[in-house]
Amino acid sequence: MKDKTTAAIFALFLGWLGIHRFYLRQPGLGILYLILMIFGVSFVLGIIDAIVLLAMDPREFDRRYNKDKDSAHPDYQRGTRRYQRKSSQRDYQYRSRQKQSNPGYQRQTRRTPTADIPRRERHNPYKSTGIKKYKDFDLEGAIEDFVKGLEISPKDVSLHFNLACAYSLTEQVSKAFYHLDKAVAFGLKDIQKIKTHDDLAFARIQPEFETFEQNGFRLKSGSGTPMLEPPKENLLDDDILLAQLKRLAELRDKGLLTEEEFAVEKKKLMSS
Repeated sequence: MKDKTTAAIFALFLGWLGIHRFYLRQPGLGILYLILMIFGVSFVLGIIDAIVLLAMDPREFDRRYNKDKDSAHPDYQRGTRRYQRKSSQRDYQYRSRQKQSNPGYQRQTRRTPTADIPRRERHNPYKSTGIKKYKDFDLEGAIEDFVKGLEISPKDVSLHFNLACAYSLTEQVSKAFYHLDKAVAFGLKDIQKIKTHDDLAFARIQPEFETFEQNGFRLKSGSGTPMLEPPKENLLDDDILLAQLKRLAELRDKGLLTEEEFAVEKKKLMSS
């Protein structure tokens, strides 16, 4: 587990060597600092990083650099840990227990959000492929298929609910609220799922969730006054945005972007 103060000390005294970046598991940036040392730039960057680290909230530091720390928000950790259980043996044991306790049990897919909805009126291939990708932890692919599925069935409650879960897991909060609003508007029966489903954990820990819940999980009041700001972009035309976000994530994973730079660029894309 990484310590915020230790990282700040490394940045202040050894930042010109990029030691704090190696300490924070960012070897790409550490090497970059070593190269910039020739031009004297890394001295300034080290001091700036030290100030940023000292001013950073401890929970934010843990979220970025101690992703496995048990003291993180328990609701959110339940949702993230759920996507780390990939063992086929555990899946088999789960299904076996269900069959023993419930004779009428039918084979179900795991890690896929469900909703009590009327039977769909026509076949929607993107819904099936989206659920398969969701189950395989390909959240971006699932989002793409769910969005295409809404073009065929724009009032499909389960598509909106599943899409809200996927957006919550990818930390796209405004879109998650938008599709939860649509799911409720189009007849979601088990509204309590919004308060209990693991995949919506990240949305629930947002400050605006309380207002959203008090308004009956709707974005507008009865008078039509917006309670929360809806997404600015067209939610049914997300292919380009998803590709750009994926590219940003790849640059961050390669160490070419810091977490701060990634957050800034991501915010620009989401607000454009």
